[in-house]
Amino acid sequence: MTRSDRQRNDERRSDRQTYGRLRGNRRLRTTLTVLAAWSALAGTALVGAAPASGASRTTRLAPGIAYSQFDVPAANGTTHAHLLSIDLTNAHVRVDLLHASAVAARAPLSQLADKADALGGVNGDFFHITETQHPGIAATGSSDGPEIASGRTLKAAVPNGQRFGPAPPPATTTRDVIGVGTDHRARLDRLTLSGTVRAAGTEVPLRGLNQYALPVGSVGAFTSDWGSVSRARATCGTDTSRAAPCSTDTYEVTIRKGRIVSTADTPGSGAVPAGTTVLVGREAGAQWLRALSPGHRIQVTHRLVAASSGTPYTFAIGGFPVLKGGQPLAGLNNTTAAVRTAVGIADGGRRLLLFANDGAAAYRSGLTVAEVAAELRDLGATDAFNLDGGGSTEMVARPAGASAVTVRNHPSGGAERPVPNGIGVFTR
Repeated sequence: MTRSDRQRNDERRSDRQTYGRLRGNRRLRTTLTVLAAWSALAGTALVGAAPASGASRTTRLAPGIAYSQFDVPAANGTTHAHLLSIDLTNAHVRVDLLHASAVAARAPLSQLADKADALGGVNGDFFHITETQHPGIAATGSSDGPEIASGRTLKAAVPNGQRFGPAPPPATTTRDVIGVGTDHRARLDRLTLSGTVRAAGTEVPLRGLNQYALPVGSVGAFTSDWGSVSRARATCGTDTSRAAPCSTDTYEVTIRKGRIVSTADTPGSGAVPAGTTVLVGREAGAQWLRALSPGHRIQVTHRLVAASSGTPYTFAIGGFPVLKGGQPLAGLNNTTAAVRTAVGIADGGRRLLLFANDGAAAYRSGLTVAEVAAELRDLGATDAFNLDGGGSTEMVARPAGASAVTVRNHPSGGAERPVPNGIGVFTR
């Protein structure tokens, strides 16, 4: 028996075990959809796997990666869903962050996927899409939550009151993430920025990293990952109000090779060179920075600390949880339906389900957040995470032999919306 034969047998054995665990699912439609997708992962055919509510089509894109589409009955009418089923136990499969050229930049998902040579993916976190409350301040396009790409931290989370997107469930935060660790297991977690700024014998906590909004009274850092967009938005609003006025007490210092090389009374713009860090302070943070001068030695440290896992993350993205331990979170919205993107975690973190509604006119009624949680649970997920929806919702996938991905759903705005990040699926 060849190595590839053994691998196929292992995949089929894993799928048979999974099928047994799925027998208790509440709806025949979703059970058959999952069986079709996971059968495709193993390269076998499942005859008669059409969901009860309408036709389902499942295609294996590569070993460990299957694409499905199917109808979903909902309170506001039948909608249509697209699903990427990913076997994280397959050594040839990985998941990572799709992201634009900078944290404060956007591009259509298909471009992000093709640039990274991804096999498929969905759009990601909610983001700073518009800026109407602060005249003269531009929208940055930056996401709300943390970002980790290929094990490298790109940014931290904005204060809860500064987030964009629909109201999340109570007790959630912009620091909530879905991620995949170095153990190749997916999990929900919470990533908090931990860092310090030390200079002239004193220190203050670092409260921001490449984020469009800083906590009141704090100091935040911007690196070359941020991009060229103005840093002024970081000093607007408050921890509880995105629309609050911009601070009138701000200061900025530029650091190179461990020393302050320049200062400014207001946050600037333009690309931050590699090896350079710009610190922006507001209120008490600005006053602390203002006491420093060019030539002063200064040290900046930062890292993202996980709340529940000691395993380092290779990938993490923000949004908000809707399902934990097989139970929907309390307070999920069950009245407002929209086109949605979400991610489910199944089989103890060994399988990932990327879910996207279709935005075609016939299906645009969409799902409530509560319905998203229920649907992903029916698809076999024990944990689930909601991502940006509406005009941002998109799924792309590249069939075998193709040189580029194609958009699999119909974006509700009629065209791809540029987004800052997404979840990409890769195969060797």
